[in-house]
Amino acid sequence: MVLAAAVQLEASLADVAANLAACERLGDEAGRAGARIIALPEFFSTGIGFTPALADAALPPDGPAAQLLTRLARRHAALVGGSFLCRDADGHVRNAYLLADPTGIVGRHDKDFPTMWENAFYMGGDDDGIIDADGYQVGAAVCWELMRTGTVRRLQGRVDLLMTGSGWWSIPRWRPRTVFDRLEHNNRLTARAAAASFSRYVGAPCVHAAHAGNLECSMPWLPATYRGHFEGSTLITAASGEIIAERRAEEGEGVALGEITVGRHDPSLTAPDGFWLHKRGLLPSAVWHYQRWHGRPWYRRNVAGARR
Repeated sequence: MVLAAAVQLEASLADVAANLAACERLGDEAGRAGARIIALPEFFSTGIGFTPALADAALPPDGPAAQLLTRLARRHAALVGGSFLCRDADGHVRNAYLLADPTGIVGRHDKDFPTMWENAFYMGGDDDGIIDADGYQVGAAVCWELMRTGTVRRLQGRVDLLMTGSGWWSIPRWRPRTVFDRLEHNNRLTARAAAASFSRYVGAPCVHAAHAGNLECSMPWLPATYRGHFEGSTLITAASGEIIAERRAEEGEGVALGEITVGRHDPSLTAPDGFWLHKRGLLPSAVWHYQRWHGRPWYRRNVAGARR
């Protein structure tokens, strides 16, 4: 058995220094508690929302975010991972999940497809997300990768530990309120189900870090302001899918701690045919497409190769 920690962060949107400081504080809290596996959330250096400031917020692969992961790993003799907007030498930005142990960075996974307004800030990757760390195989996945059958196919039966993270935002309370409240109820359940069930599809314990707190930003192509929150769903599960520890969104920033047995098992759920593990709903499906159509040209104009 090993003690694992999943960090729940309330990020300051695009404020890299403040977010790295918060992650170091929370990572130290986890390490002092004895955690030897520490997961930070997706976009731990910036948070996520549609704001042009994110175009300038990407960090180099060996920069402050990677240095933070390595520093925490060395300080606490731990395995530490999380994803951030990473500008590579080719001028492109990727959502890179880096994993560190006390020797330094041991591997990387780039998220496959940007989600919704994320299309404006990075391009996708195509690696298998399997990282060799201290003699066992770690599967890395972020946010809506936990929604896709393709993620299960690349990891199932091949990993001993899942380290994952998300930055899953809510559906705003627009009018008619009864309709949007119902949509948000389903969205919240899906966010939790995606994280809580992933171990059952893959057959390995999962340490899932996430964001909480409020979010306000622009809406692409719409004369409206998004006001909502992050869904949390920070949790740790056994390979069987049993939830060992959880921190709900309403509990705010903090750390979930739980003991897990690292190792691969037969999965207890079979992935469905098709692309998605879970139903997205009509509105998220529509937003998925419209914000991709907006985001890819925006990325090419404002992010790709523009800032080094």
